[in-house]
Amino acid sequence: MFNILWRNLKWRFQNPISIGMTIVQPLLWLALYGAVAGPALGSMAGGNYTAFILPGIMVLVTFSCCCSGGMINYIMKASGSFYRILIAPVSRSAILLGQMLEAILLSLLESAVLFGVGLLCSVQVASGLPGIILMILLIFLAGFFMAGLAYSISLCLPNEVIYETVMNTIVLPVFFVSTALFPLEKSAGALRVAVMLNPFTHIINALRSLIYGKTILAAEVLPVIGLFALLGLGGFALAFRRLKRETAC
Repeated sequence: MFNILWRNLKWRFQNPISIGMTIVQPLLWLALYGAVAGPALGSMAGGNYTAFILPGIMVLVTFSCCCSGGMINYIMKASGSFYRILIAPVSRSAILLGQMLEAILLSLLESAVLFGVGLLCSVQVASGLPGIILMILLIFLAGFFMAGLAYSISLCLPNEVIYETVMNTIVLPVFFVSTALFPLEKSAGALRVAVMLNPFTHIINALRSLIYGKTILAAEVLPVIGLFALLGLGGFALAFRRLKRETAC
């Protein structure tokens, strides 16, 4: 597992544009929405709209990193290394975990960069160090789920063009139909139901409660941790099944 993780990390840092491209867009979202929508929505967002949208942008970074992790499969297939790893004496779970952890670590790194930018914009985590630790855990769980899902989808689709199209079709609606950019109170009717059914709405709200609340509310955080732990296990199981089918082929 660690050999595969290290191999993917080396490839990533040998191609730093892959890191830069996944963080430039969220930084633009943070800057542009903070400047454009901040004056209008700042009063509903506790006076600091940057603090309000930061959790959603961190989740968007996690989406981007995990989607780019799936792209590595196509690069490995083109070079032949994907099939060499499959015939190596390595367990399928180690192969899968090595590649998923690379995407998750990149998600945490880029979320830390965004968090640093947020600090420069007067964002403060009212819940302190325990809140920051829980935020890291939540980002990890979101990344674990998305990495497993992206990996399994990349093994189902024939090329990277179709993969990128499908992932954009999934990621963008999930991001916009959530509380990432606007308070839940701004949605109504069917849209409100869709927002509430979106699991990422709840992880964004949990991250937001850790930023704004001085007291950590277990009722707002623990159910989300449990939900994404289950989703992560489901994503891993799906990816593991797809990898076994790839081996059989």
